[in-house]
Amino acid sequence: MEHIKAYNSMELETVRGTLIIEGPVSSEKLKSYDFHEGLVAFRPPAQQHKALIEIADLPEGRIIIARQQEMIIGYVTYLYPDPLERWSEIKMDDLIELGAIEVIKDYRGASVGKNMIRLSMTDDAMEDFIIITTEYYWHWDLKGTGLNVWDYRKIMEKMMSAGGLEYYATDDPEISSHPANCLMARIGKRVEPESIQKFDQLRFMNRFMY
Repeated sequence: MEHIKAYNSMELETVRGTLIIEGPVSSEKLKSYDFHEGLVAFRPPAQQHKALIEIADLPEGRIIIARQQEMIIGYVTYLYPDPLERWSEIKMDDLIELGAIEVIKDYRGASVGKNMIRLSMTDDAMEDFIIITTEYYWHWDLKGTGLNVWDYRKIMEKMMSAGGLEYYATDDPEISSHPANCLMARIGKRVEPESIQKFDQLRFMNRFMY
C-alpha cells in the first residue's frame, strides 16, 4: 500500500506563547529540533527523540509535533501495531495505530493534544486507513494530574474524538482487564468492507474460545 504523507501546519495561541503544530515531520526535521526534557512518559527524552526519528523513517510512520520555536513540547505517533500485539495477528496494510501521545505538563489544558490529533486527520490519506488507539490506565499520568481513572479517561476520549476516533468493543484481555481501558478507532471513508471485517475479527478473537 502506498503511504502518502501530506504535510500540514497550524499555529496555536496559548498563555505561554504561540505553538506550531505540524506534521507529518521528516526524520531530518526532527533531528534539527530540540526535545523537551519534560517528555518522559515512555522513556528518557534522548531515547524518545531517537525513537521518533526512527518512526518518521518508516514508510507508514507519521510524527505530528507541537513546538515552541525549535523546542518540541508534544508529539503524536502513528505506525503499524507492534508485531507482538493482537492487532498484528491478521496482516493489514491499512490498519495503523496512534501509538503514543505526550505533551509536557506546562501545556496541559491548552488543547495541544487535541489539535495535534485534529491536524493529523486533515491529511486525506488518512481516509485509506483504520486508525486505532489502545488506552490503558497504567500509561496515564494519574499522579501528576491528580485525576482518577474515570476523569482521565474522559479527557482521553474527548481528545481522541477530536480526530474522529470512537469507542469500539473488544475482548482483548489487556483491555478487558480494567473497565477504564478501552479501544478507540477511526475507519477512513475509503476503507474496504473486507478490511472492516478483518478489524472485527481482530476485536473479537476470543469469541469461540471456551
